[in-house]
Amino acid sequence: MEREFSAGGVLVRTIGGRPMVAAIRPQGRDRVWALPKGRIDEGETPAETAVREVREETGVEGRLVEKLGDVRYVYTASWKGGVRIFKVVSFFLLRAGRGRIGAIEEDMRIEVAEARWLPLEEAPRLLTHRGEREMAAKAWEKISAP
Repeated sequence: MEREFSAGGVLVRTIGGRPMVAAIRPQGRDRVWALPKGRIDEGETPAETAVREVREETGVEGRLVEKLGDVRYVYTASWKGGVRIFKVVSFFLLRAGRGRIGAIEEDMRIEVAEARWLPLEEAPRLLTHRGEREMAAKAWEKISAP
């Protein structure tokens, strides 16, 4: 079985006193809300990948806080003749810095249709993928802890 490694970010910002998380809607997937993530490039650490992918897919710079955990799953790559791939996605908690949500780099428009802020406390319900909902819940625990 092939293996694939990616990294992503749970990018948070407080807006109007409420913690928000950056979510993306992938191109062609109108009912999917996901966390920004992507494949780790050669010579890049997972944390560096998370920061880069968040910037590219949301338009907002993120500052690394800490690793939240890994999501592991197996999927079938139809474009590779049905090969099964074991994938590990490492997620990091990031604090939002400069940038404007939705100011997505032009070459990323092929992948990302929209980026927006969602209430962090609602993200475990609003995000589509179970592993990403779990990462948002972990971020909520860390952000809301006294």
